[in-house]
Amino acid sequence: MESFEAIIFLAFGLGFLLLFTMFVTVKQGSIAVVTIFGKYRRIMRPGLNMRIPVIEKILTRISVQNQSVELAFQATTIDQANVNFKAMLLFSVLNQQEETIKNVAFKFVDEQSFMTALVRTIEGSIRSFVATKKQSEILSLRTEIVLEVKKQLDHTLEDWGYHLHDLQLNDIAFDETIMKSMAKVVASHNLRAAAENEGHALLITKTKAAEADGNAIKIAAEAEKIAAQLRGQGVALFREEVSKGMAHAAKEMQHANLDSSFILFSMWTEAIRHFAEHGKGNTIFLDGSTDSMKRTMQELLSVSKGTLPIAEEKQKPA
Repeated sequence: MESFEAIIFLAFGLGFLLLFTMFVTVKQGSIAVVTIFGKYRRIMRPGLNMRIPVIEKILTRISVQNQSVELAFQATTIDQANVNFKAMLLFSVLNQQEETIKNVAFKFVDEQSFMTALVRTIEGSIRSFVATKKQSEILSLRTEIVLEVKKQLDHTLEDWGYHLHDLQLNDIAFDETIMKSMAKVVASHNLRAAAENEGHALLITKTKAAEADGNAIKIAAEAEKIAAQLRGQGVALFREEVSKGMAHAAKEMQHANLDSSFILFSMWTEAIRHFAEHGKGNTIFLDGSTDSMKRTMQELLSVSKGTLPIAEEKQKPA
């Protein structure tokens, strides 16, 4: 009786265990691959799923979320320069169709083998591309390298059930010797550009200064020309007015029956008074003797005889 109860208890426990193992939970973002005695049977999607206890076995759980991996490798350019790359891959399962999931589950022995194949394939593609370029071209070809790798790998990865979303080349560096030589080249280019800019600036400065000096000389010459013209016109007007005044005074003296030497004497005395008022402390020597005055009067009379007729002719009507 006791053995019968033990058997019932064992059967009940076994049944509960089988019932418990019938239900399987698959997490969001993953898909379970089910096999029967090692052969592919079906897939289980996220949520609560049922399986046949003992017979159906979950072989693997495949993540359909984006995955990333970092790479660090070296490539050689066509001119034998070593280039060190640091890259980041972003990839995922191509889609959630059953055939794609079967490829992901059974193309490689395990996930480590797939990662090795993926990394080595990408490194080989980049090395092949870099081997056709010069070291001076590499730094400006980030986008071209990524496009070339995706172009070569898209079909291969689709056969494996994956898709390459992005390849980011985070760092491209050369050997220390090449970096130093490149730095010297850049420095020499910068020095040459600075010298050229300085030369252009000096040329512009000197050109502008010469233009300014030329303009200043031109303006000064124009001003001197105008001033000379004005001075000449002033002297001519002064002489004209003097001649007119002398002619008018002579006529008045003729009407008054006065000697013209009186005008000359008046001019002489006015000149002496002007010297005294505007001399500004300067010493002026004048010969005030009778002979000197007579000689001066005779000279002024000779001048007046030569200028008065001219003034009278200018005043005659045309």
